[in-house]
Amino acid sequence: MKAMTMTTLKHAVTLSAVVMIFTTLNFASAGEGKLNVPPEGYKAAFNGKDLSGWKGLVGSPKTRAKMTPEALAEAQKVADKEMSDHWKVVDGVIVFDGKGKSLCTAKDYKDFEMMVDWKIKEKGDSGIYLRGSPQVQIWDPALRNIGSGGLYNNKNHPTDPLVMADNPVGEWNTFYIKMVGDKVTVKLNGKLVTDTVLENYWERDKPIYESGQIELQNHGNTLYFRNVFIKELD
Repeated sequence: MKAMTMTTLKHAVTLSAVVMIFTTLNFASAGEGKLNVPPEGYKAAFNGKDLSGWKGLVGSPKTRAKMTPEALAEAQKVADKEMSDHWKVVDGVIVFDGKGKSLCTAKDYKDFEMMVDWKIKEKGDSGIYLRGSPQVQIWDPALRNIGSGGLYNNKNHPTDPLVMADNPVGEWNTFYIKMVGDKVTVKLNGKLVTDTVLENYWERDKPIYESGQIELQNHGNTLYFRNVFIKELD
């Protein structure tokens, strides 16, 4: 009777181990399968394979508006070449080597909701430009004892985030950004960090532009982005 009990116990332990292994594998596969796949209602701005739908940075909204179509097209060719030298896709992640300029969506957006995962290294600094304008701040909180998600370039409206919600440097963070008119709402890792007006940095005497590109900002350090999803609002 004792021998049967031990045998049964061994079989149970072995079966449990096998179940745990297969469960772990299944969860891993499910996680990998969801990378860069948008939730319902959103579209993937980054396809997880290459930088189709993205372009290099040419000037600012103000300077681009003054360029002729021909001059802008020529400048865009140069910017796209520089982009391809420094922005790469590695294992489903956009990786920036810290050189060159910002990465921009080829499409302009008006009102929208956006989700994006990002990761930085120690002393990292970056941001998300909305309609071509700075910026939802990304940085190592240790630099200024201020978290990410604030509107750093504001002068007349709040600049700092409401709370510090950053994960430790080197870990992934997730932004939810909603922009309607000049109002910007930001959640970082599920916590509300910003709910205020984004000012026009390029032309302080004017309201924010009605539409424009979204930019992943270069600030001279290695950056990582994935799961870039956008939902345009009517």
